[in-house]
Amino acid sequence: MNALLLTVTLPLAGGLLLAVVRSLRVAGWLNLAFCLAGLITSLVLAGQVLHHGELVGYSFHVDAFNVYLVVLTTFVGFTTAIFSRPYMAHVCQEGWVSERRMRLYHAMFQGFLFTMLLALTTDNLGVLWVSVEGATLATVLLVSLYRTPEAVEAAWKYFILCGVGIALALFGTVLVYFAAQHALADPRQGLSWMALYAESAHLHPAVMAIAFVFLLVGYGTKVGLVPLHNWLPDAHSEGPTPMSAVLSGLLLNVALYAVVRFKMLVDGALANTENAAVAGHLMMGFGLISFLVASLFLHRQRDIKRMFSYSSIEHMGMMTFAFGIGGPLATFAGLLHMLVHSLTKSAIFVTVGHVSHIAGTQVIEHIRGMIRTQPAVGWGLLLGVAAIAGFPPFGVFTSEFLLLSATMDSWPWLTSLLLFGLVVAFAGLFRYLHPMVYGKAPEGQQAVTANMLPVMLHLLLVLALGIAIPAFLSHWLDQATWLIAGSHLL
Repeated sequence: MNALLLTVTLPLAGGLLLAVVRSLRVAGWLNLAFCLAGLITSLVLAGQVLHHGELVGYSFHVDAFNVYLVVLTTFVGFTTAIFSRPYMAHVCQEGWVSERRMRLYHAMFQGFLFTMLLALTTDNLGVLWVSVEGATLATVLLVSLYRTPEAVEAAWKYFILCGVGIALALFGTVLVYFAAQHALADPRQGLSWMALYAESAHLHPAVMAIAFVFLLVGYGTKVGLVPLHNWLPDAHSEGPTPMSAVLSGLLLNVALYAVVRFKMLVDGALANTENAAVAGHLMMGFGLISFLVASLFLHRQRDIKRMFSYSSIEHMGMMTFAFGIGGPLATFAGLLHMLVHSLTKSAIFVTVGHVSHIAGTQVIEHIRGMIRTQPAVGWGLLLGVAAIAGFPPFGVFTSEFLLLSATMDSWPWLTSLLLFGLVVAFAGLFRYLHPMVYGKAPEGQQAVTANMLPVMLHLLLVLALGIAIPAFLSHWLDQATWLIAGSHLL
């Protein structure tokens, strides 16, 4: 339990300290140190969960489902901090942000990690909602960091759309609390996920079904599901690149985690009714539409960060579809895809940050010849796109293959739509990749010092996961699949 409390509270302490540290150099190293400490404590926590099964206490609940997301969050936070320290120092030297705003950046970086870790580990559904709202506020300040008109507009759009979404999620949470009042011996436990899950069969089915509609739309806004996805491309394109890495790699996972937790309650409440699969069908519908729309929109992008933000929407739609199908194979595929997508997409955004510095622009048409002037960055972009497009033997291919197999088994007529979306997304990514990597470099384009360590580490992990999943990770995913799908993998 000490490891759990340290994992959650370290970013909070780091944010408070970094808010008053004036030295940019010291702040960068402190930010990295707090992220490293959080990663170490999360690994200790994972070991405890692996040994004991789950940890409960102090209104926290950690099991196989959320512990691997906790480790993923701290790991990506740490590698992003490695990239962030020299990158943001360069941004400050270029005059994009003042040293005072750099204090805000470092404080909000840690605050963002704190809210996500709290959302993942809390047992209280009200605290979950507050944590996701806190993450929204932290990212609003990060998106608007550069204070350009475009950045302020993107932050405002993000705040309004996600504010509407989180309000709907609050109403859905209230409905869940209402449904629990006559089912629980102690009505005050109406926001405890463990208490609700234990008595889910006695929750009012009609109220829970209505609640899930609000919860899916509300938290689905944070996931980036169509049609409330418009905030995501703007936030990515106008905010600092390290924020894009943690936003796409982590926050979207947290929102989807919340949806899946509520789906588990709804499935239990509706198990013996004629609408037993309504939650899964809703997730399948929203997920498939988001996947197809984002795949098509990849062909219309002119900004490299916007292009990869639509790729994030595409993959989040795929994960939502997988959890909607349910069943052991689809659930395992969704869990694995959450992992490999986070690692790959955060690596891509780190690479894109270096690309935009080398080219001096985010406009795709003006980015040319990366592999000629900066081979490490060019190869990072090439391999990152190959990984996210589902090339074997990268882990994304494995999770997508498992999802296709599950779809062919449960909903065979939808397999063609998935294949169509994958082909369209593949074409959308690679139509722009070749000139950016192999095209003729503009005159005067010079190489810059690029920290590609996080990119190499992430892509190596994704490659390794595509070849063989370690036994301990397979055990985690198996246990999480059993918890979510309610049956063992065959």
